[in-house]
Amino acid sequence: MTGQAQIHYGRIAQAIEFIRSNFKHQPSLDDVAAAVNLSPYHFQRLFSEWAGVSPKKFIQYISLEYAKGLLKEEHSTLLDVAHKTGFSSASRLHDLFVNIERMTPGEFKNGGELLIIKYCFAESPFGQIIVASTPKGICHISFEENKKHALNKLKKIFPNASYQQVIDKFQQDALFIFQKDWSRLDEIKLHICSTPFQLKVWESLLKIPEGKLTTYGSIAKSIGNSKASRAVGTAIGNNPIAFLIPCHRVIQSTGDLGGYRWGTTRKSAIIGWEASRVGK
Repeated sequence: MTGQAQIHYGRIAQAIEFIRSNFKHQPSLDDVAAAVNLSPYHFQRLFSEWAGVSPKKFIQYISLEYAKGLLKEEHSTLLDVAHKTGFSSASRLHDLFVNIERMTPGEFKNGGELLIIKYCFAESPFGQIIVASTPKGICHISFEENKKHALNKLKKIFPNASYQQVIDKFQQDALFIFQKDWSRLDEIKLHICSTPFQLKVWESLLKIPEGKLTTYGSIAKSIGNSKASRAVGTAIGNNPIAFLIPCHRVIQSTGDLGGYRWGTTRKSAIIGWEASRVGK
C-alpha cells in the first residue's frame, strides 16, 4: 500500500471509528472532520472519493438502525433471500460463481509440504491485503498492514510449503472484486482446508447478497442446525478468505455489528462501502 493511500485509509478508518462511537448523536460533517484533523471541505472530498457517497449518507448506512432495518426485511430464510436476490446481476459481488475445493487431509496434515504457494501484496479500499494461492486456487486472503508479519502468519498455516512472491491468474481474479469492471472476472476458485461443517457455513456466507446483512442464527438455520449459532460463529471467525467469503455481512441478532477477525472498524467500513454501492 502506498504511503499516501495508507494515510487516506487511516483517516477514513479513524472517521468511521468516530462515527461508530457517536452515531446516536448523528455527528455533523464539521464534527467528524475535526475528529480526523481535516477541514470539512477536504474531509468531504476525501471521504466521498473513497466511499462514493457523502459522510452523512455513510453514517446512515452503518448505523444500528440500518442494520436492524436490513434484518427486518429478511423474514424468509437465507436461502430464500439468495434465490430472490442473488446471482442475477453481473455488477454485484454475490453474483460471482465461487468454486470451493477442500484440501485433502494429506495436503494439510504435513503443513503443506507438497504445496507451492504463490503470494502477493495489494491495495484494497480497506487497507493492504496479502493474497495467496496454490495451483488449485486461492488459499488465503487477509488484511495485513505489515508485510513481514503477514507472510509469517501465512507460513505458520503452511510451514512446510514452498513460497514464491508472484501474482498469478487466481490472485488477479480475486483482486478484481475490489474493482468496478466486473466483466473481467472469471470463475473464482478457492482451495482451502475446512471441516464439512465449516464448508457449509462458508458456502452459506457466499449466498448473502451484497448490501444485505444476516445473523449467526439465520446462518445456523440455513445449514439445517438452528441450535448451532455458537459453532457457526466459530466457523465464521476461522474464515481464511477475507472479503471474498463475506463474513463481514453477519451481525448479532440485536443489530450490533459483533466481532470481526480484521477489526470492527474495518467491518463497519466494508458494510457501509457495499451498501453505498447497492444504494446508488
